Amino acid sequence: MNRTIKDATVRRHHYEGHDKLREHLKTFLDAYNFAKRLKTLKGLTVFEFISAKWASEPERFRLHPDHLIPGPNRRPVPASDGSDRG
Repeated sequence: MNRTIKDATVRRHHYEGHDKLREHLKTFLDAYNFAKRLKTLKGLTVFEFISAKWASEPERFRLHPDHLIPGPNRRPVPASDGSDRG
């Protein structure tokens, strides 16, 4: 994991200060952890698992889960009545 982080951050970019490095490192770790497939979820990412649960049991959710999950898989859901609610 340390090698992956170094290759993706420190070795590819020059940072003006520690704050820029911390910001990029946080963004990288969020993306990495978000896309990681977990054995506990039978090989699904967190996003895939929540999406599958929402499709099979929508009554358990108050809001559309796409609006609550940050990351690369977030896609806009068009509202049919012109509102921003999902």
